[in-house]
Amino acid sequence: MDEAQSLVADAASRIFRDLGDPQTINSAGNGMADDSWRAPLWQALEESGLTTAWVSDELGGAGAGIGAGFAVLRVAGEFAAALPLAETLLGGWLLEQGGIVLPGGSLSVAPTRRGDTITLNADGTLSGSARAVSFAAEVDHLVVLAGDIVALVDRADCSIQSGSNMAGEALNHVDFTGVTPQQTAAVQNGIDTNALIMMGAAARSMQMAGALQTVLEIAVQYAEERVAFGKPIAKFQAVQHNLARLGEEAAAAIAIASSTAYSVENLETWQDPGLYLDIASAKIRVGEAAGEGGAIGHQAFGAIGFTQEHILHRFVQRLWSWRDDFDNEAVWAVELGRRVAAKGGESLWHSLTAA
Repeated sequence: MDEAQSLVADAASRIFRDLGDPQTINSAGNGMADDSWRAPLWQALEESGLTTAWVSDELGGAGAGIGAGFAVLRVAGEFAAALPLAETLLGGWLLEQGGIVLPGGSLSVAPTRRGDTITLNADGTLSGSARAVSFAAEVDHLVVLAGDIVALVDRADCSIQSGSNMAGEALNHVDFTGVTPQQTAAVQNGIDTNALIMMGAAARSMQMAGALQTVLEIAVQYAEERVAFGKPIAKFQAVQHNLARLGEEAAAAIAIASSTAYSVENLETWQDPGLYLDIASAKIRVGEAAGEGGAIGHQAFGAIGFTQEHILHRFVQRLWSWRDDFDNEAVWAVELGRRVAAKGGESLWHSLTAA
């Protein structure tokens, strides 16, 4: 992380500490309509330009760059942010590929799963639907990739089914059939549905890495404070072993998510097999770390970690939800295996070691 990205991350951390403290939000309740904390936090993020880091100045964004956006996502993960921040960053990034000016407000993107197809008809309307679109029922606009066309859609024009993920956040099936976009444009730089899903997977990997870091920190703090049989539980060898494993999972997640963010920031083409290997590996490894790390976190806290009053669930439930977004690690592993097998064993070592 360079100096500019560090400054952006510091700014994001200050905003979340002041307005998005997990314990304060947890005490306020997880209701998505509760704006006692939500509106001020989102306003601060917007005013600081953190929601538009991936959009150039010319199109109404902050122009902070890809690396800065990923730095913001890590901080958002560290605070278990229950906001469409990643979705708005992704929506802005996709609009940038078509040269469409930001409409302002919150965004989400579609499609987010392999196999979902949206098309632009000759009469200017859309056809098709998308599963598992995060915050679709709550954002102002949806940014849709229909073949080689990016379309800006008013959320109110779409047919949206109610639904939620394990963290209680909106996760919706959206039907775009018959919807007329507000704007459309041809995408640039070889962006297609695979590229959108790859970008989304990289974003979720960074959020999960940030969340795992906080799970580690609060678990270690609790183990040092919780006394049993006359001494802190951190003194017991079994607890130390579990915390060491949690540290390993968090470190692995941060390392591979950061490496993938660097690869995305410096990519030459989205069709680069090496880039796919990086992103697939990150989604797989960080997803595995999310499962293992969440379980260890609950082991450290015992029964108290399952209560609504404790903040651990805010992180673990989002880890469980985020690992499924933009396809889970099983889907990525199957596709990665298929690609490796198609090239043959002789090319595997080159794929792993190529710069």
